[in-house]
Amino acid sequence: MSNAVRRPDVLISELRDVLPGPLAEIAQRFSGYVDDLVPHSAMVIFTRECTGRPRKVAGDPTVVDRVTVTELDRVRTELAPGEIRRGSFRIAGRDREVCAILDSTDTLLLFVPHGPRATPAALELVRAAFGVVATAIRLQVHTASPAYLAESRAASAERARTVAELTEAHAVTLETILATLRSRDLDDTRARVTARETATEALIGLRSSVDLHRELAEEALTTAFARLHGELRDLVRHRPLDLQMITPPVGGRGLPGEVAHAARAVVRGAVLAMSGQCDVSRVRVAWSCDNSTLLVDVRDDGKGELDVADLERQLRDRVETLGGGIESESTPGWGTRVAVSFPLDLPVAATDGPALDALAALGPREIEVLEHLVAGRRNRVIAERLGVSESTVKFHVAGVLRKLGVSTRGEAAALGAEAGIRAAS
Repeated sequence: MSNAVRRPDVLISELRDVLPGPLAEIAQRFSGYVDDLVPHSAMVIFTRECTGRPRKVAGDPTVVDRVTVTELDRVRTELAPGEIRRGSFRIAGRDREVCAILDSTDTLLLFVPHGPRATPAALELVRAAFGVVATAIRLQVHTASPAYLAESRAASAERARTVAELTEAHAVTLETILATLRSRDLDDTRARVTARETATEALIGLRSSVDLHRELAEEALTTAFARLHGELRDLVRHRPLDLQMITPPVGGRGLPGEVAHAARAVVRGAVLAMSGQCDVSRVRVAWSCDNSTLLVDVRDDGKGELDVADLERQLRDRVETLGGGIESESTPGWGTRVAVSFPLDLPVAATDGPALDALAALGPREIEVLEHLVAGRRNRVIAERLGVSESTVKFHVAGVLRKLGVSTRGEAAALGAEAGIRAAS
């Protein structure tokens, strides 16, 4: 359908079809939605909200499979929130003409144009639609399911291992080159200087890339807490509530991205429940960290009549998926308290075993199929639930078994459950 006949009501209606579905595939859905407005061969959505997989991609694999987080972050830092820019950027290893849009959520949208040049009016429509998509991504991450958290943490762990291995290998190689070039036994000064500068630049680039990946995978404790404070202000701004935030000490170990997201989600849920009581005027939130565990404490000054059992049921899945524990108490006359602990490292059993790590190899659709296997469903039922053919389900089940290294559906379900995959409803 051409953009000439897509009325505003049609654009809004079709945008609703972009938002539901697996988060990893949202770029593919959005690409199809805007292709007639901004013809393109490739699209990338880059968001720091998704610590495990910050890139959402669609289109030309020679671009989307090779574009790096470092390249995207460089584009992001050059744009102001709300800016639309067309120009040349280094993407997927070479300079390309692209169109980039930075949303106010700090989420980047990047196109590699193809075909007719998009009009300013079309770009404004895309920017407005992308604002909705970026907000939807943030909300999905904030309310992340246990399965998403498990998959994200597995991806983060795999990336951390890969980065560490590459760092060690390349650093040793480059340092060896530098040592050789600095040797006085070599002649041809100009060649040595050029080679030395090249190797030095490569080493600095490698270190910068590693630092950026580490930044995506971790949040400083104080930064994560400051983000929580901002979210809570928005959450309770229409309520007469004294929100007391006990700022954690500066320094110490950073929080894994999934832990920071989960901790903020737990606090939001607890504060929302506590502030809904008519007798509560003050809520206190405190975080502390001893370099191995993040401790979260939320308490109110109410009469202690909150149903903490129900609140725990709402929060427990997210906490236990990351190996944490939750305790709560509601004492008549003394108020309600929720205390949560999150380990900063994966449990030894999960690290040594294949369950959590193997999830990193599964695609979004395979994760969905695994959720149904955990529920004990047969292929025909899974096909009906997912709206695909039974042969497609068989294909995905075979992929799940192969990637998890098991031979039966029951073994796959057991490994999925061990890694925190919840049965699909």
